[in-house]
Amino acid sequence: AARTERDSLWAAIDRAAADSELALRTAVVEEACGVIRRVDFGELGRRVNAIASGLIEVGVRFGDRVALMIPPGVDLTVVLYGLWRMGAVAVLVDSGLGPRNMSRALASANPEHLIGITKAMVSARFLRWPGRRIVAGQSSSGARRVLGIDHTTDELEVLGASRPVPPEPSDDDLAAIVFTSGSTGPSKGVLYRHHQIQAQRDIIADLYAITPEDRLVAAFAPFALYGPTLGITSVVPEMDVSRPGTLDAAALGDAVAAIDATLVFASPAALANVVATAADLSDRQREALGRVRLLLSAGAPVNPTLLGSAIDLMTQACAHTPYGMTEVLPVADISLDQLRALDPRMGVNRGVCVGRASPSVTVAISRIDDRGAAVGPPSDVPDVVGEILIAAPHTKDRYDRLHFTELRTSSPSGWHRSGDVGSIDIDGRVWVGGRLEHVITSASGPVLPVPLELAAESVEVVTRACAVGIGPVGAQVAAIMVEHRLAVRRPRLAEMSLTDRIRGVTAATGVVPVMVLVVPRLPVDHRHNSKIDRSRVASWVGDIAAGGRIGRL
Repeated sequence: AARTERDSLWAAIDRAAADSELALRTAVVEEACGVIRRVDFGELGRRVNAIASGLIEVGVRFGDRVALMIPPGVDLTVVLYGLWRMGAVAVLVDSGLGPRNMSRALASANPEHLIGITKAMVSARFLRWPGRRIVAGQSSSGARRVLGIDHTTDELEVLGASRPVPPEPSDDDLAAIVFTSGSTGPSKGVLYRHHQIQAQRDIIADLYAITPEDRLVAAFAPFALYGPTLGITSVVPEMDVSRPGTLDAAALGDAVAAIDATLVFASPAALANVVATAADLSDRQREALGRVRLLLSAGAPVNPTLLGSAIDLMTQACAHTPYGMTEVLPVADISLDQLRALDPRMGVNRGVCVGRASPSVTVAISRIDDRGAAVGPPSDVPDVVGEILIAAPHTKDRYDRLHFTELRTSSPSGWHRSGDVGSIDIDGRVWVGGRLEHVITSASGPVLPVPLELAAESVEVVTRACAVGIGPVGAQVAAIMVEHRLAVRRPRLAEMSLTDRIRGVTAATGVVPVMVLVVPRLPVDHRHNSKIDRSRVASWVGDIAAGGRIGRL
């Protein structure tokens, strides 16, 4: 089918910069250490063009890979859109991955250039990260010499200001390599072309009726980069962007008030801490939150109770939770009202409902066998349990330099195998029951972990649960590990009273866990602070079941 003609990623910036009124509208606000920086669309347009030309002047070529190590804010926005404008490929590695996984990701991408803050340059020097080094902002001559810095972005802007704007790349040119969170295996580089990111922007704008009058607070850092291409004002609240759970209510309230935000995007971990610290909100912050029209939360399954508590603060907002992954987002969407309207009995064996497929997205299911392997062709037959397959114009181009992974996840042609397992109900709603590799392969057939976890979390003393299979494939039994609302100093077997209660609520799924353990905190991913590391839990529980002692998780 013919591809839709779409605006370039910087078209909204150019339009606003060329309009005498819109040029004065704030494009990006940055809050850090009590200091607020702003850039309007007119200045952003000039700086993006200057950086694009300056990059060429210092030897960055069309198609070069350029790793970005700059916190979300004004500088990152200018550099990223400058790279896109001149045809380079932005390599985006989340600092939450940690030094070892960041090094692994950069070795995989092997960028020709690295642009980052001074802290990133220090890491690059001692961890031997690849790429010619350009520091964001300014740098002393001593630091440049010690750290091997070739240029600064300030120099690039000065160089490029008097140079002609370079020719635009085409929609088919590569635009970015985005690394996955690493929560479901080693972090993978995901390649996107310009038209795929454009399609993602357009589907988000359509799905949530976003207009230039909207203003976005993005507590999930990567989403902040969409503000300029959507033509809207955006801000990242004051927080440690590598640890979403550090966002508190006052910081969110300040960010919303700073731009009179209409949209808020936050991970479940961020929302949980916002709700927990809501007593600290001032009247001004509460009033600002009360004017938000849309709350989005994603990155892991979102508890409706948590969404409801957040809506109690954003009283005029409609809460939505989009479902997707680094390779394709959004896939589906559901609102809090729709979640509340569901019959609780529907999720007993299905898991979490993530709503209906987004516009231009097709979802199908590849049936799994008794050993948990996907074996069936794409199907939309209701309640078939299997791997979730996705076809959409905003799906990734391919995995970067992972040929076997690309082959395995792109068969049949035109589909992306998500690695998630679930089903589609008779009304076309998608349900997610966990990851394919975490399916419990019992003697009576495959068991999805999420329904067990939801049942366990219905016990009031349980804050979060993780269900895993132990034993040989095809004869596994279930074990459940839970976080307890009361302080727990170290991992231990649950008391029989709690074990019996959890076994009682999970009986409706047809599965009774052989073991229940209690831990102070379940291990979660770095990016969202929300996705449980089930592989780590399974290995730990398996060792205990085999006679090992209960040590630190």
